[in-house]
Amino acid sequence: MQLILITGLSGSGKSVALAVMEDAGFYCVDNLPVNIVGNLVETLRASGIGRVALTIDVRTGETIANLPELVTSLRNEGIEVRVMFLEAKSETLIKRYSETRRRHPLSVSGLTLPECIAREKELVSGISDMAHHIDTSDLAPNTLRAWVKDFAAAPVAGLTLLFESFGFKHGIPLDADFVFDVRCLPNPHYDPQLRPLTGCDAPVAAFLRATPDAMRMLEDISRFIGDWLPAFERDNRSYLTVAIGCTGGRHRSVFFVETLSARFRDRTRTLARHRELGT
Repeated sequence: MQLILITGLSGSGKSVALAVMEDAGFYCVDNLPVNIVGNLVETLRASGIGRVALTIDVRTGETIANLPELVTSLRNEGIEVRVMFLEAKSETLIKRYSETRRRHPLSVSGLTLPECIAREKELVSGISDMAHHIDTSDLAPNTLRAWVKDFAAAPVAGLTLLFESFGFKHGIPLDADFVFDVRCLPNPHYDPQLRPLTGCDAPVAAFLRATPDAMRMLEDISRFIGDWLPAFERDNRSYLTVAIGCTGGRHRSVFFVETLSARFRDRTRTLARHRELGT
């Protein structure tokens, strides 16, 4: 059985992710209490249902703290369990709740919205290390859907190395394990012919390959990731996210992500994301 658990912060897009899973043919259940997941999974497995997606969050109460133990137990039973953790900046979550006029699940306790968000982060902190993170703060819904599809389609076993480009002027991704800043390099944006292009286009790539400092930094980052990747694999990490940032997230960082993901593709499962390009 393939089991995907969707969790994270309220208002971060879990319902969007679950809808993607349903469209992909998964048997989906929303807001399932942790203490009955085991029984449900066993029933579904006995019925021959092999692909299941569940959302589990603070709506289930304090029992969400038992989720790491549950995941370990299910894996020991031979079930392929993957955990997706959706998150967003506090100011983004406040804006979303203000726009939709919905109440936060923890608001019944008399807390203000910022206090609810802070409390929820505390409650789900124990899940964070075991999950694949997606920061939805600056993502369009279609981009989130595409990233969720990539997650569902990726192989289950071993470590997945994710390279993500971003623009510093839009904020650093919350889901990054490592952040590299390439803003010190010459910017193709100031070349009128290169400005409308992206780091995925050959002229931009040629511009940066002809820049000695860019290639030197690329080699340094590649060597760092290559040297330390075995340590993360020994630590049984499922995901490692390397974020590369430039000013706007369209040229230099995109080129770096495309080049690095191609280099490591034969070594481990690799994904490439471009936050500001929506891909």
